[in-house]
Order: sequence, then structure tokens, then C-alpha cells
Amino acid sequence: MQVLGVDIGGSGIKGAPVDVATGTLIRPRHRISTPKPATPDAVSDAVARMAAHFEWTGPIGCAFPAVIKGGKTMTAANVDDSWIGADATSILSNRTGSPVTLLNDADAAGIAEMRFGAGHNEQGLVFMLTLGTGIGSALFYQGKLVPNTELGHMEIRKKEAERRASARIRKKKGLTWEAWAARLSEFLNRVENLFWPDLFIIGGGVSKKHEKFIPLLETRTRVVPARLFNDAGIVGAALAAASPGPAPGDTPEQESRPRQMEDQPASRENSLKSNQKPIP
Repeated sequence: MQVLGVDIGGSGIKGAPVDVATGTLIRPRHRISTPKPATPDAVSDAVARMAAHFEWTGPIGCAFPAVIKGGKTMTAANVDDSWIGADATSILSNRTGSPVTLLNDADAAGIAEMRFGAGHNEQGLVFMLTLGTGIGSALFYQGKLVPNTELGHMEIRKKEAERRASARIRKKKGLTWEAWAARLSEFLNRVENLFWPDLFIIGGGVSKKHEKFIPLLETRTRVVPARLFNDAGIVGAALAAASPGPAPGDTPEQESRPRQMEDQPASRENSLKSNQKPIP
């Protein structure tokens, strides 16, 4: 079976048709710059252009930088806040004219790595961490996904972790590999103390340079680079669309409500701060 996998990120939207039996891209990956602002209309138009590039009319799997509940985007990370509470699956399906399966971007990458990559046959507690514009996280136990973990937003030194240790921050601040590895280790140590994982898989584009920083990390947990590198989100999105049953994060309609914080928009900064709870 072939499915178009699309990985929507803060800086770029990448896609390719995927052979879901082997996890391989059937055609070269295509990239479109993420529109600014990344509103639902603009992003869905970009996804439609992606489908048109491949002359695609079949099922589409989309990895998206948000918590996904019942096909709705409940948060917005590095995209416009107008996505919060949007029926994103319907928006993308209507614009492309194809059935769309939507899931969190890190969850998509983790699904691919657990099926075809560094997590294959790993049966303990595994975290897939994607280092890019932000930090995405996907949690697997005994090979099964626990969707919508957002550990890149835990507070470290009065900042969200991804504002200290993402790959974007390394470049923005001109950090050496050693200095960045120290920040990343601090984040991983916090995750270790909360979950006691058996394996960290490090993904995102920077994982291609894993030899420069993974040996510098100080953790008690085994750390390995992703094998699918930056294609993991594309492959995982396609796998989710090809899988029978509900998409990761699907819930009954009454449970799919955007989270609000003290009557303010549920952006990533105000809806996920430490020690605050969203108002039902």
C-alpha cells in the first residue's frame, strides 16, 4: 500500500509517497516552506500543493506540531494560534480532496522509528525526541504509543525546555556542541527522573550529526540516533493513515475541546506552563 506522508513543521512542510510495507519513500522528498503566518488556510493550501506535486488522490497522513484530539488541533507550536481548537482533519481533507489522518509530529516520527528504525524490537519504555525548531516527544511502552506527550514544554530554569535545548536554539545562540550537549543532558536528566526510560532515540535533522553531540551527553539511559533521520515524520504519518482503527489521539467528540488558561488563548506558552491546569 502507498500513502502520501506529509510532515508539517515550523519552517518547512515535507512530503513523499511512502511504501508502508517497507517504510521507504517511493519518490524523492518534496519540501515547501511553511507559510508565514501559518494559518489554517495557508497551511492547508500548502498541503494541497504538496499533493498536486505528486499528482496524489489517495489517502494522506499528516504529522502536525500540536496535540491532536479527535482530529482537532488543541495547541499550536510554531504555527499560527488560529489552529487552536480547529477541526484540522476536516480542513485538510476538504482542501486536498483526500482522506486525511492527522497526528502529532513527534508521535509520527516515533511510530516510524519503532517500526523500521532504532526502536524496532525495543519492548521497554522508549522516548523518541525530535530536535528541531522545538523539541517533540513520543512515548512508547511495550511498543505501544502513548500519544500527545509534550515534554519539550516542561519548565527548566524558568523556560520551556525547547527554548533552551532545541536545535534551533543551538544555532541561534551559536552554542558549541559541548555547551548544547550540557543543556540537552539537563533536559534528558529531568525526563529520566520522571519516567526512568530504557532508551532515548534522538531524531530531527540534527541527528545526522549525532557523532558530534550524543557521545557528550551525560545520562544513565541509553541514547541512540534515529535511523530514518528527517524522513521519520513522513513515514510515520503514512503508517498512521494506513493503519486500521482510530488515529493516535482520537477521542469522543465531547472530550475534544481546546484547552484554555484563565480565559486566554491556549498557546504553547500559556497552556502548558508548569503547575498550571487547563480550565475544562
